Amino acid sequence: MDVHGTVTAGFEPVREAFARNFEVLGERGAAVAVYRDGHKVVDLWGGGRDVDGGAPDSGAGAPWERGTAQIVRSATKGVAAAVLLMLWQRGELDLDAPVGAYWPQYKTAGKDRTLVRDVLAHRAGVPVLDRPLTPAEAADPDRGAAAVAAQAPAWEPGTDHGYHAQTYSWLTGELIRRVSGRTVGAWIADEIAGPAGADLWLGLPERERARVGRVGQTEAPAQAGALRTRPKRAVADAYADPGSLTRRAFAAITPLPDENDPAYRAAALPASNGIATADGLARFYASLIGEVDGNRPLFTPRTLEAARGERSAGADRVLVVNTRFGLGYMLHGSASPLLSPTSFGHPGRGGPLGFADPESGIAFGYVTNGFRSSVTADPRAQALVRAVRTATGTAG
Repeated sequence: MDVHGTVTAGFEPVREAFARNFEVLGERGAAVAVYRDGHKVVDLWGGGRDVDGGAPDSGAGAPWERGTAQIVRSATKGVAAAVLLMLWQRGELDLDAPVGAYWPQYKTAGKDRTLVRDVLAHRAGVPVLDRPLTPAEAADPDRGAAAVAAQAPAWEPGTDHGYHAQTYSWLTGELIRRVSGRTVGAWIADEIAGPAGADLWLGLPERERARVGRVGQTEAPAQAGALRTRPKRAVADAYADPGSLTRRAFAAITPLPDENDPAYRAAALPASNGIATADGLARFYASLIGEVDGNRPLFTPRTLEAARGERSAGADRVLVVNTRFGLGYMLHGSASPLLSPTSFGHPGRGGPLGFADPESGIAFGYVTNGFRSSVTADPRAQALVRAVRTATGTAG
C-alpha cells in the first residue's frame, strides 16, 4: 500500500505505524495529521476513498487524496463542546445555570435542576429516549429537542455520569440555538472552522459533497486476530441486552441512519455526524491550545482548563467501563487512551479520533472509512497515538 504525504524529521514512527495499519490491521482508507506547537509535522493518507471501492491499485474505486473527508461520528462531540465553552468564554452562557434558564421546556420530569455543565460532562441523566426517533425525526432539530425535553431522566441529574451517545445532539444543539440564535452548524462554520482554517463541517454543504468518501463497517483481518481484545463480560452483556441503558442509548435513533445518505450528511447532529479531514480535526485541536498561522487560540487559558478539568470519572452507566470526562471532552484513561494524562479530546465509535495535549503542544486527527466494533479505543488509532508518543518522548 502506498502511503502519501509527509512527516517532519523525528516523526517517522507515525509513517511506519500508518503503513502497518494497512498491512496488518486491514485499513481500507485513512488519513492522519499531527500538529506540534501550531505547525503541521505529520500529514499522511492512503488507500481508497470509499470503503466499498476496492484497493486503489485494483482499478476499482477512487484513491484517497489530500483533502478527502469522512464522517467522524462521535469525534463531532468535541467540536460541539467547543461552541458551548466559547459562548461561556464570551460571557453569553453560564455553565452553572440550569438548562431550563435558557430552555424553559426542559424543566419537566425532574430535570429542572440540570446544569449546563451536567450536559457537557454526561451527567444530565437522559442518555436514552423512551420512544426512539427515526433518522428523519432525528435530523429535525425541533423534534429532537422536544423529545429530549420531555424525557424523564434515568438517574438524578448531576449525581452520576453515563455517555449520552445520541441525545448529546439535541441537548447541545438546542442550548446553542437558544443562547446564540444560530444553529450549531452555522456557529461552527462562522466561529470555529472559518477562523481556524479547518476542513470540518456539521451539516455538509452541497459544494463539499464530492470530496467525502463512503464509510462502512469492516472487520479486522484474520491475521490480526491476536491483536483483537475481547470486551469484558459485563460490557458484552450490556450491548447484547435490548433493555440496557447501553443498547438504548445507542438506539435513540432507530433504525440506524445511513451515514452515506446525502440527507443525513446535510443534517446537523452534534453527537454523531460531523465530517472532517484528518488535517481539519487536528487543526481544530491545535487551534484550541495555541496559535496556528498567526491566529490566536480559540480557547483562553481559563477555558482550556475548564475543558480538561475532570468532571466525571469512574463507572460509566452507559459504556459500562471506567470513563473520564471534562466539560465535553474525554480525558486520558483506560477506556480512551490519549497521548498523556494532560490530553483531552474525543473518539468516534469504531475509529476516528481527535485530541490535543497542551503540555507537549501536540494536536492529533485520524479519520477512516472503515469502522470497527470498538467504541472508544480503536486499535488503528491507538497504534498511531503510540507512534506519536514515541516520536515526542511523551510519557503515556
